[in-house]
Amino acid sequence: MEDYALILDYLPQGIPTDKSFRREPLAYAIGEVEFKLFELVPKVEAVIVIGDRVYIGKDPSLRDKIVHVKRRVGYEELTAAAQAELPFVLQDIVKQQQDRFIKFFNEAQAITTRFHMLELIPGLGKKTMWAIIEERKKGAFTDYEDLVKRVPALKHPDKLLAKRIEDELSDPSQKYRIFVSR
Repeated sequence: MEDYALILDYLPQGIPTDKSFRREPLAYAIGEVEFKLFELVPKVEAVIVIGDRVYIGKDPSLRDKIVHVKRRVGYEELTAAAQAELPFVLQDIVKQQQDRFIKFFNEAQAITTRFHMLELIPGLGKKTMWAIIEERKKGAFTDYEDLVKRVPALKHPDKLLAKRIEDELSDPSQKYRIFVSR
């Protein structure tokens, strides 16, 4: 269950292709835990900026900017602006939740006898995967800086993780999902 989401796009006049007489303002957002995509109905007086963290949980008294979640949407239903903003918002989430993603590097397991979870990260091949596995035997990684220092072949793990999350969101045919719920 998502309690907070980050705004990807805000349409104060609603969807331009909507032919109805009274269009309501809309916002597109991504949940910060399960990475679900939402169409939100903002409050009339709310000032909404792309990248804002808004409460969308069950308690209506905590909702200062959002009236309600209208529906969940797929990646293809997002506006072009929301799709363009998504990589930057994801990268912010990955940086802010560093502990969660470092835990992934510390605990990732083999999926099959020939395929490892780490190989699902874009730009990470067998050599880098084995370097990460060998380094974590010496001790758990503490943060991204420690990971990059101990595994020199790995550059910008936060960007790679954000790209993997974006791939999972944009491609529904992905066989393995590490971060995005179905």
